[in-house]
Amino acid sequence: MNLAEQLNLSCACRTLDATRLHQSLPTSLADSHPHLFSETAVFIDMPTRNAIAQAVATLERVTCLPGYRQAVVERAHGTDTLAPDFGPSGVFMGYDFHLGADGPRLIEINTNAGGALLSAALAGAQNTCCAAMEQWLGRADLTQAFIDMFRAEWRAQRGVQSWRTAVVVDDDPQQQYLAPEFELVRRLFEHHGVRAIVADPRELQWRDGALWHPALPADLPIDMVYNRLTDFDLSESSHAALRSAYQVGAVVLTPHPRAHAMHADKRNLIWLGDDVQMARWGAGEADRAVLRAVVPAAQAVLPANAEVLWRERRQWFFKPMAGYGGKAAYRGDKLTRKTWEHITAGGFVAQALVPPSERMVTVDDVPMRLKVDMRAYAYRGRVLLLAARTYAGQTTNLRTPGGGFAPVLVLPFGDAAQANDSSITVQKMLA
Repeated sequence: MNLAEQLNLSCACRTLDATRLHQSLPTSLADSHPHLFSETAVFIDMPTRNAIAQAVATLERVTCLPGYRQAVVERAHGTDTLAPDFGPSGVFMGYDFHLGADGPRLIEINTNAGGALLSAALAGAQNTCCAAMEQWLGRADLTQAFIDMFRAEWRAQRGVQSWRTAVVVDDDPQQQYLAPEFELVRRLFEHHGVRAIVADPRELQWRDGALWHPALPADLPIDMVYNRLTDFDLSESSHAALRSAYQVGAVVLTPHPRAHAMHADKRNLIWLGDDVQMARWGAGEADRAVLRAVVPAAQAVLPANAEVLWRERRQWFFKPMAGYGGKAAYRGDKLTRKTWEHITAGGFVAQALVPPSERMVTVDDVPMRLKVDMRAYAYRGRVLLLAARTYAGQTTNLRTPGGGFAPVLVLPFGDAAQANDSSITVQKMLA
């Protein structure tokens, strides 16, 4: 057990300054979101942080291989999901990992990963006991990095044209659990000179070759949409206006259906874990070595393998191909026959079970262990922010007492013997 693991299982220090956090948010969340933020940070060591960064860069690289991309296009043949590639890559890619003795293991990739701005605010609201801890937290103002990411998306499709308006879109946005983040994004845009609103997609209007919203001036069409919808292919009728604008490049949409198909469709996990297939598509040995270390085995649930998967179900985690955020996902050892019938009806991927690491917290002065999921928010293969999510149950839920988003402290050493000048701090935490 390395030092980070020791600290996660023994140090129950609460570092959150709740007052400072809520001052940085658009509304108080203490009553409406009591378990959105954990009061306890999560520790990792520098080798783990570097391994995550390497994994993200590798995954971005191999999913850009022409053979891989062509396979995704062919898989979507017969649908109109994939509009032409207009240039944008997709903001706030989310790579979720479980951490174990063998390093980080990829659980899933999301193209509409929420929580980055909330996690950045959380990192800025931590009490630190010493200079060493301040260094481990590594907090920085990510505002510039975030707006630069959106500007890069704009330039990828529009070049030097002026970016005037943006809309943050989700179904019933004010009812979404992460609605406070929508307002943070709107403020980010406004602060940098982009007129912005938060809207339901049903309010959008497609006419005269442009996308419009009545809350914007009549002469200003929508230039960019920050897409938080979970209708990843925009097939629902309520999203028709947005879909029409996207398919002809009339709006800069980020993230978009093509990005989801290339990165976040759960069937991609099967390919990414297939060394022979990745070699056939041109992935180099170094990249394939990273994939072998990081990507758990996965396979589609089919009639031909259903009986074997049922017998071995305790070794697998079952996910819907178009799922997200743990929705309708099942641990094999928790399955009932009725649920299994639903899974075998089609549309599921079986992924080798990778147990999460744990973090000790105290709830009402009672120590308890929560599971840990590590999320890397990234853009074009570069990690912008690491955030942990602590939880109880099968999947992350942001509703566990003592759990929620947690800041990540990166130790610059692997074990206590290397702590040197930080040894006093470490000894206090382990005490």
